[in-house]
Amino acid sequence: MANIHYFTLTIAILALASSLACASDPGPLQDFCVALDKSKAGFVNGNFCKDPMLVKADDFFYSGLRNAGNTSNPVGSLVTPAFVAELPGLNTLGISVVRIDFAPNGLNAPHSHPRASEVLTCLEGTLYAGFISTNPEHRLFAKILHEGDVFVFPRGLIHFQLNLGKTKARAMAALSSQNPGIITIANTLFGSNPPLPTNILAKAFQVDKKELQRGDSSYCPSSSSRVLGGLNQASFHPHA
Repeated sequence: MANIHYFTLTIAILALASSLACASDPGPLQDFCVALDKSKAGFVNGNFCKDPMLVKADDFFYSGLRNAGNTSNPVGSLVTPAFVAELPGLNTLGISVVRIDFAPNGLNAPHSHPRASEVLTCLEGTLYAGFISTNPEHRLFAKILHEGDVFVFPRGLIHFQLNLGKTKARAMAALSSQNPGIITIANTLFGSNPPLPTNILAKAFQVDKKELQRGDSSYCPSSSSRVLGGLNQASFHPHA
């Protein structure tokens, strides 16, 4: 009987270890696995590997983060990614990076990454950055970041960054997945295809249907300030 219990416990531990090992991007079984264009290789969970003999240094290089992003948009920010689609050499490495540019008072709106944790570094300006814990506490963890400061966003939790300065700001963030996924809360709820029924949104946000029907029937980011509570520098006083 003791042997049976020992065997059962061993199987349970191995199963737990296996599930933990599979909780992030799969690791490489060779030096590298440069991603192939999926359109040429069919569909897989990830990417097929390029023939190692055909791999070049350019497969591990990307210059797309050199230049500032165009922040002339309703939220005043732009995220420029270097995911596996832009940098094939990231395939199977479980990492990626983004550049985030902010106009004065620009906001990287509340969003989450279902497949990655994130480490953000403020490179220029002053940012108010934070994340919110899950139900039922909904605790806000936030700090004011100055140049060189770092803040961590746990995997899957809703987070944001707001430029508190009167000049532009810039940040870089590393993520623990080659393809972290992005769910922007306002865009998802108010820009779904097909649209989410108004009665669902009205009940979820505890507002009258007429409030939701005042704007255009298709979601526009410029309306996100109303949806997100009118977050703006004039009425917002964060604590360090």
